[in-house]
Amino acid sequence: MAGYYDFVLGLIPLAFLGVTGALVLGGIGLMTAVPLGALVSLGLVIHDMFVDGPADAPAVDGATRDRPFKSAD
Repeated sequence: MAGYYDFVLGLIPLAFLGVTGALVLGGIGLMTAVPLGALVSLGLVIHDMFVDGPADAPAVDGATRDRPFKSAD
């Protein structure tokens, strides 16, 4: 099943091409539209890496968790 990050990976090139194409069709020059489209794609990458980044739960070793605490005394 496709997850959040799968959709984002598909959205990055779509945003780049869509924004660039929309700006070019809107009358903005290609030399200006390409960097602006790239900035939108870069914003998606930065958001997904640092703002809403993937985080794994810390691993818990079952053998040490189930063992009772032993004092050194």
